Amino acid sequence: MKYVSINPTKLGGQVKIPPSKSVCHRALICASLSSGVSNITNVDFSEDIEATCEALKSLGVIIEKGSNSLAIKGNSNLYVKKPNVHCFQSGSTLRFLIPLAATLGEEITFTGDGKLVERPLNVYYDIFESQKIYYKTEGGKLPLTVNGKLKSGDYKVRGDVSSQFVTGLLFALPLLSGDSKIEITTELESKSYVDITIDMLEKFGVCVDGSSYREFIIKGNQTYKEVDCNIEGDFSQVAFWLVMGALGKGITCMGLDTDSIQGDRIIVHILKDMGVEIEEKENCIEVKPSKTTGVVIDVSQCPDLVPVLAALASVSHGTTEIINAARLRIKESDRLKAITSELNKIGAEVIEKEDSLIIYGKEKLKGGNVTSWKDHRIAMALAAVSSKCTEPLVIEGAECVKKSYPGFWEDFRSLGGEIDEWSVGK
Repeated sequence: MKYVSINPTKLGGQVKIPPSKSVCHRALICASLSSGVSNITNVDFSEDIEATCEALKSLGVIIEKGSNSLAIKGNSNLYVKKPNVHCFQSGSTLRFLIPLAATLGEEITFTGDGKLVERPLNVYYDIFESQKIYYKTEGGKLPLTVNGKLKSGDYKVRGDVSSQFVTGLLFALPLLSGDSKIEITTELESKSYVDITIDMLEKFGVCVDGSSYREFIIKGNQTYKEVDCNIEGDFSQVAFWLVMGALGKGITCMGLDTDSIQGDRIIVHILKDMGVEIEEKENCIEVKPSKTTGVVIDVSQCPDLVPVLAALASVSHGTTEIINAARLRIKESDRLKAITSELNKIGAEVIEKEDSLIIYGKEKLKGGNVTSWKDHRIAMALAAVSSKCTEPLVIEGAECVKKSYPGFWEDFRSLGGEIDEWSVGK
C-alpha cells in the first residue's frame, strides 16, 4: 500500500497530458483485427492498456512494444492462443473483447480483479441466452467462460448501463457473414464513447451507420485495414490539471486536440460555467487562477468527470448539484459514495443522493487522512484540491493512479507539488 502526503501548495507551470486511454483501447483492437502491421504512437502503458495488450496476445495477435509505441501485427482470424484472459481492473478490456471471443467458437475464460469482478455483464448474458451460446458464471460475476459462435442479426441493447456493450458489439459484428442491427432500448448515455468507436472503425476501414444513436446498422463481411495511428491527449485526465491550475497559479496543458470528439472535452465548458478562465490554443489549453461558483451539472454524458468536479465544487462559492450520476455506483468504486466520504472527511459539505450530489462550497478544507478506495479518479480528484487544505493531505492507496496515469505523481511534483511518498506492506 502506497501513501502520499501532500503539503498544500499552489501548482503552476506546463504539463504534457497523457494519451487518451479510450482512444488507445480502440486503436489497439482495430489494429489487432487487421491482417497487416499497424504502428500506434504516443502510448502510455497504464495498467488498463497493458491489460488490453495481454488480452489481445491471448487471441493470437503479435504486439511489439517500444518506449511509447506499439507495432501490432494483426490477425483477421483470431484464435484462442491462451484460454484464460485476465483483464485486471479494466472494464474496457473485458466488455470490448467478450463479443470478439464469442465469434471464435472456442472456449475462453475472462477473469479480473477488484470491482471488475462484480461489474454488470447482463447485456451480454441476455444475448448469449437468446443465441444459445454457452456461458458459465458464478452469480453473474467473473470468472466468465464463453464458448460459442455469435450470429448476425438484430440486437436489442440497453444504453443506460454502459456504452461499452455497444462498442464491444461494434468491433465484432462487422466480422460476421450477415448484416446486423443494434437497437438501443433506452436513452444512450456516454454517446461520445460510441462516437470514438465509430471514428476509429472508420479509420481502419470499417463502416457503421449510427447517426441517430437509436440504432446502428452494421454490414457483415467487412475487413479491417492496417493503419498507423497517433493517440491524442486525454480530456478526462486534463480535467485534474485544469482544476489545479484554477485553484493554483495557472497551468498550461499540452498535447491536446482541441477539436477532439472525446466527450470529456466538455470539461472546458463546465469549468467556464463555474467561472474558470480558460483559453484554448492550438494543441494546448491554458487555465488561469480563478474564483469558482457552484452550478448544476448534468453528467449523464461525462461520468468520469464527477470526482474532480465534486472536488472543485467543494471549494467553490455557493451550491453545486451534480445530477444524472447513478452509473457512478458501478465504476472502480461506488464513486458517489467514495468522493462524498473522502471530501467530507477533510471538511467539505457533500450530500449524497441516489443519483446525484449536492455540494455546499467552503473557502478552505482542513486536510487530513483520506483513502483512494483503490480508484484512480478518486485519488487524483483529492490531490486536485490539496492546495485548498490548511493541513497536509495524506492519501492511502495512492498507487492506484497506475490504472490510467502512471506518471501522475511525477507530473504533480514537476508543477511544484510538495509530496512525500512511502509504502507499507506489499
